Amino acid sequence: MDEISIAPGTQFSPQDDARAFRNALGAFATGVTVVTTDTPEGPVGITANSFASVSLDPPLVLWSPAKASHRFVHFANAPRFAIHILDESQKAICEGFTRSKTAFKDLDWVTSPQGVPLINGVAACFECNLEATHDAGDHVIVVGRVIRAHYSGAEPLVFHGGRYGFFQDEGT
Repeated sequence: MDEISIAPGTQFSPQDDARAFRNALGAFATGVTVVTTDTPEGPVGITANSFASVSLDPPLVLWSPAKASHRFVHFANAPRFAIHILDESQKAICEGFTRSKTAFKDLDWVTSPQGVPLINGVAACFECNLEATHDAGDHVIVVGRVIRAHYSGAEPLVFHGGRYGFFQDEGT
């Protein structure tokens, strides 16, 4: 097979070079989310950048927790959960849930009528009921049916190439 390079740089096999594959995936800028649910141990959260819209009718979204995560057991089949899109000023919230599943201590949050922890002041939040799960290699795709959404209009926190950032107006 002939070598084809459609992007400047090195062509590689993802099976042979996991680091290069991870770097290539990092070329895609994503928003930053924190997913929360309630458990018998109390509220739990996890930082995730694997979030996408699926459908407007019915309203469906997805996210993908890693099977290797210590928090996987809390989220893989959670009947209800909330996906919070962080705003550009909330990097500390992201980092808090990267370090600890119980990073609620210093946060402004409430409990939804369904018992799901909701973080106040985020750019957007989607309260979901579990619709389906799909095995996907070292992750599981969790599809949620959105039962209520919140939107503030704030600018989102963005993750790209291992760094956090935000958008600037063109004139600045």
